Amino acid sequence: MSKIFDVLAIDDEQVILDSIVRLCSLRDWQVDTAQDALIGLDKISKNKYKIIISDIMMPQLDGFELLDRLRQEDINIPVIITTGYSTVENAVKSLYSGAIDFLPKPFTVEELLSCLSRGMRYREIQEAFEAHQGPIDDDTIFFVPCPAKYYRLGYGSWSLLEEDGSLKVGLTDLFLRTIEGIERIEFMNIEEEIVQGNSCAQIYTNDELVHHLLAPISGRIVKRNKNLLKDHSLIEKDPYFEGWMYTIIPTDLDFESKRLIPCTAETI
Repeated sequence: MSKIFDVLAIDDEQVILDSIVRLCSLRDWQVDTAQDALIGLDKISKNKYKIIISDIMMPQLDGFELLDRLRQEDINIPVIITTGYSTVENAVKSLYSGAIDFLPKPFTVEELLSCLSRGMRYREIQEAFEAHQGPIDDDTIFFVPCPAKYYRLGYGSWSLLEEDGSLKVGLTDLFLRTIEGIERIEFMNIEEEIVQGNSCAQIYTNDELVHHLLAPISGRIVKRNKNLLKDHSLIEKDPYFEGWMYTIIPTDLDFESKRLIPCTAETI
């Protein structure tokens, strides 16, 4: 008989598994654990999980190979990738490969809980979307996808190339729907450099969590949305147009754009 869990944690370090179990108990989330990805896959075939949090560097099967196996077997459970080898390349590759989020080690209580809370809400939206029958109308909109010509990193942030070669950067409607109401946003400053896969803004929400928005592309900030600075509710009303966050001059657009997902390929 299959069991139902909130989280499957996969890591070859028992201390990490113990930490995840302990911290998830603060939210009454039920956690199952596996010390390698093959054991994890076996458990996935027998039990039900809302979300998976997996390390990258593991014996036999690494986190990227786990993502490949889940895709090949058409297992649509959201995956958060975590690793002590927290390079930009790992973050971006995991998101391009199908992970919904990236959590570097060592992580704080706040970082784990905010990441998992977004993942849980993502799963709720995913299940509602999959269960819906019939046409999607104004009463059954689960999230507003990015417009055509936009590119996204994972499901969280987007970029849009302007005619002058600069890029607009913002966050997606789907990301907004995975967090509680925004209390405030901590922006980076003009002339600062954002780095693809690194945090480019901190979003404080009504449930006292802090969510890091990962930059979709690297570059120098040349403009911030003055209207958004005055009224953060603008981003919730119109995240793709009036609610943009930064204008940047990209560092290596040709290379980094290959790691992004075109918004014409919206999935959940």
